[in-house]
Amino acid sequence: MRQRIESERWKQGEKISTIEELETEFGVARVTIRQAIEILREEGLLDARQGRGTFVSGRPKDKHWFNLANDLESVVSSIKNNVIRIVHIEENAEAPSLEENEGRPASGYILLRSVQFSDGEPFVVVNLHLARDIFVRDRKRFTRQPALPRILEMRDIALAHAFQTVTIGVADPETSELLEIGLGEPTADCRLVLVDDAGVALYVAKYNYHRNSFALRRDLLPRPKAAKAARARKKSKSR
Repeated sequence: MRQRIESERWKQGEKISTIEELETEFGVARVTIRQAIEILREEGLLDARQGRGTFVSGRPKDKHWFNLANDLESVVSSIKNNVIRIVHIEENAEAPSLEENEGRPASGYILLRSVQFSDGEPFVVVNLHLARDIFVRDRKRFTRQPALPRILEMRDIALAHAFQTVTIGVADPETSELLEIGLGEPTADCRLVLVDDAGVALYVAKYNYHRNSFALRRDLLPRPKAAKAARARKKSKSR
């Protein structure tokens, strides 16, 4: 129902379907429809009027402020000032699953599960497997600030790879609770693996972003210089 308001399928000021119609359409109990309407009413998106029906009274705020970076320096810049709250630490965690090209496991890992905030609102849940020998070097900072900037400050660590994968997922019970969203709502999931020059996966993190805070923006047209060079090559070939 929220998506219908976002997409303006239900326009502001417009009367939405009746509870009976929504009950039939979504195939859920009437009490569930009433609960959904009440949640959207509290968010300022719907207005239930006695004897008249339910109307769209607003649109969700555009929170798509986080743009996925495509280089490591930009990733670090985007997260270095994040406010984090650790919700779980596992001192002797099992090694994370690694793809064939993602290096070999470290001798041991610490699992850090945290939620990060922007303007007081949670926007991403992070599950990080951090090599134990890295963690013990600065335990205090790794439990209070994002780990990635600190790792890059360690002069004796040379990274060979930083693999990033982005997928679309859904909120599991823990993620939905930490991000304060509905169970099964869409999330943007980013996996980041740092491999050092010895082939060891030091940092394996999965970021589950609230869908309303995440956007992937790219210019799909080539830059002017690149386009000009491409035209020149094409012209040269035609000769």
